[in-house]
Amino acid sequence: MNKSRLASRRWWYIMPIVFITYSLAYVDRSNFSFASAAGINDDLHITKGMSSLLGALFFLGYFFFQIPGTIYAERRSVKKLIFWCLLLWGGFASLTGVVTNIPMLAVIRFALGVVEAAVMPAMLVYISNWFTKSERSRANTFLILGNPVTVLWMSVLSGYLIKSFGWREMFIFEGIPAVIWAIIWWFSVKDKPEEVSWLSEQEKKDLAAQLEKEQKDIQAVGGYREAFRSRNVILLCLQYFFWSIGVYGFVLWLPSILRDGKSMGMVEAGWLSSGPYLAATIAMILVSWASDKMQNRKLFVWPLLLVGALAFFGSWAAGTNNFWLSYSLLVVAAAAMYAPYGPFFAIIPEMLPKNVSGGAMALINSLGALGSFFGSWFVGYLNGNTGSPAASFIFMAVSLLLSAGLTLLVRPRKAEIKPKGNVSLT
Repeated sequence: MNKSRLASRRWWYIMPIVFITYSLAYVDRSNFSFASAAGINDDLHITKGMSSLLGALFFLGYFFFQIPGTIYAERRSVKKLIFWCLLLWGGFASLTGVVTNIPMLAVIRFALGVVEAAVMPAMLVYISNWFTKSERSRANTFLILGNPVTVLWMSVLSGYLIKSFGWREMFIFEGIPAVIWAIIWWFSVKDKPEEVSWLSEQEKKDLAAQLEKEQKDIQAVGGYREAFRSRNVILLCLQYFFWSIGVYGFVLWLPSILRDGKSMGMVEAGWLSSGPYLAATIAMILVSWASDKMQNRKLFVWPLLLVGALAFFGSWAAGTNNFWLSYSLLVVAAAAMYAPYGPFFAIIPEMLPKNVSGGAMALINSLGALGSFFGSWFVGYLNGNTGSPAASFIFMAVSLLLSAGLTLLVRPRKAEIKPKGNVSLT
């Protein structure tokens, strides 16, 4: 078998689908920030404190339904799960544009979190079915690139849609593509390599053999209870909790932070909001490549989170009187926060066997959702009550510092990984 040809074929068939699917999910969770900066609060008589809570409600729904959805994906079908999620989240996203009161908006925000809850861990399970250990950081990165790349173009598009139509039409227009993509997904995706026709029988056997060989290097774990009680899984849950505080406090409130720091319209805010995500996209690609090349995961996680924390401290020190310096440091913070995603999500499948790794990733992502809820709510609360982003910058910086420190404590144990494994988490 020509291994390079096999690798190339999988990348070209699988990655565009993975990337587009997660991109569409991210549109519907981050465009609320633009509506908040563009008039939804005035139209629905939403206070600043209530606005931050409504923005964060998505993550509460996300938190509660991670693990059940991922177990279904792991044991049954990623294809069926994502199909129904796409249909439902596209519908709920468009319905946001027709809400007339706060309770309706709260229900839709929570429901969006519920139907998107299993998408991230289910897609990580899907990737683990198709890509080997030496490819996994890059494959994970192509998935998660849907996050910054989407915010990059969505920031510009949302600014123009709001200017041309309004925040209601923005929600309606941006929810429709997910429904259309659900049909394409259904006819394009197969759960396992053995189900597709575009790989030869020999290629399927060779890929299956390599994936099975990698599993033999990891000591068996009896079930989810044992995996969830693992010291490393607990540490990664806490690490991702604090990391997500920084990421989603930043994502959900960046347009408002920019408009508070400098008088500007929504189009200009949209263009400036895209800058940090362009830097994040480039950083993610470079870091995931280096992580797979060196087969080292932690080295490409904690130092970058530390850089992100220092950049937030620097942006706070620069203050609103030095807008462009403060903004440049926010660009650095975004790149540093996003860059480690690929290596980070490669850690679990290389530390726990296939029968529990998906559930462990869901648990970690659940704690991340809880951090996202707390971060997006508390950053909005701080901005509204202090009248400036200074306190929220300190809050996000401290969260990233804690995340970096917890990453350093994660160490593979012989009870979890056999010494034979050649991937370093240190």
